[in-house]
Amino acid sequence: MLIASTLGLVVGVILALTGAGGGILAVPLLVFGLQMSVAQAGPIGLLAVGMAAALGAFLGLREGIVRYRAALLIAAAGTLLSPLGLWIAHRIDNRWLSVLFAAILLLVAFKTFRQASGGALATQPARSMQPCMRDPGSGRFIWTSSCARALALSGAIAGLMSGLLGVGGGFVMVPALQRYTNLVIQSIVATSLAVIALVSLSGVVASALSGGMAWAVALPFSAGALVGMMAGRMVSARLAGPHLQIAFAAVAGTVALGMLARALG
Repeated sequence: MLIASTLGLVVGVILALTGAGGGILAVPLLVFGLQMSVAQAGPIGLLAVGMAAALGAFLGLREGIVRYRAALLIAAAGTLLSPLGLWIAHRIDNRWLSVLFAAILLLVAFKTFRQASGGALATQPARSMQPCMRDPGSGRFIWTSSCARALALSGAIAGLMSGLLGVGGGFVMVPALQRYTNLVIQSIVATSLAVIALVSLSGVVASALSGGMAWAVALPFSAGALVGMMAGRMVSARLAGPHLQIAFAAVAGTVALGMLARALG
């Protein structure tokens, strides 16, 4: 289906450029572009985002910038909560699920804009206060109970959102990794993509087993997302920056308001 492939392409490009946020636009694109409900679009978005994120994570692993032990811990916590989110999604009225999705999308848009404008700098914790610090020699995390607890909690929240709304959870993971670790942004994005890929897997499997996956839409949408991920990575170095974040925030905010109007109209 051409429309599904094109929508997936857009999601893949945004995911490659931002490392977070691309996934949260997958469901609104399916809702508006193919007239699906949030519950129907969620598993499809999760499959596409998971596949695109897996490609990005593989490339990050090859470059040595994925903190894979942290990704596995976060994903393990997320995997436990993802099926619960999926179970809840199928028991909430679509109107209120759309309102919840739009509210979270508005929050993501606001935080992205604030960060791009420099407003979030004052709230960032000092490097010495972050629970997950890297060893200067090896570059690996110095594991402590506070570090493991912070990452596991972040993963649990990302997993619940993943199952509930059909998003990868990158909008949770990137800010969490920025707050709790001293990783550079390239490593944060790559590690976030690894978490998204792993957490999405559990949600996709649960949805497929329950018969909730519309494969006729899911496959072309996912194929488009993979192509978009590869294309986006080719230009990410030239386009990444505050202006891109502001543009994403504007698009996300507009989409969120559209979803609210649709749900409450």
